[in-house]
Amino acid sequence: MRDYLLVAVAWLALASGAAAAPRQHIVSFGKWMPVKLFLGPNEDKTLDIKIRSLYVDGRLREFATGDPHDITERMFVVRRAYRLNDWLPSDEGTAHKWKWQRGGWLLVDRDTGRVSQLNLPNFDAFYSLATWYRDYAAYCGVSDDGTKLYAVVAQLGRKKPVLNRELGPVKDADMPDAQCAAPEWQRQPARVTFNPAGGQKLTFNIRGHAADLAPVANDPGDEDKQ
Repeated sequence: MRDYLLVAVAWLALASGAAAAPRQHIVSFGKWMPVKLFLGPNEDKTLDIKIRSLYVDGRLREFATGDPHDITERMFVVRRAYRLNDWLPSDEGTAHKWKWQRGGWLLVDRDTGRVSQLNLPNFDAFYSLATWYRDYAAYCGVSDDGTKLYAVVAQLGRKKPVLNRELGPVKDADMPDAQCAAPEWQRQPARVTFNPAGGQKLTFNIRGHAADLAPVANDPGDEDKQ
């Protein structure tokens, strides 16, 4: 009887341990698929991009475009893509007219399987092109009224941006990412350079939750001009 009780206790301990073990989630991507973005006021221009499915445990969760960026071994970010229904009540028939769009960024947790949309300050799905370093995203943001361009550095977990510097007015353009080239990061010290179209190139040092304008290196040719 005693041996039976010992065996029963051992089985209960194993069962409770198995129940307490966290479930392992499988995050994967599908094959790349070519699609078109329709551009311009009349959407008479197109841009070819590639998208792919994002699966969690074999279930389709989102579509993504571009390469993911690992924040940690557990978490990564990737840019979202989605289909928008362009059908009007005045259109003949009831068939949906789907058009692909680029969205914001997704945060994916490999441990929990959670996929959430990031709220990056002033991020514009059409014009903004984000470059990631660690848990920082650098991009040229656009004001809510669509008139002003900003140099923005956002950090995951913080609502207020580390950097939000006005760069000037938004220029008329019907091409994505036309307002600003992709910001360039470097380390030791951590700094990022913004190069807005037709504007002055600016470099900022990033220190924790703050940023300041980096000093401009002297051009060797300046000494010859003096």
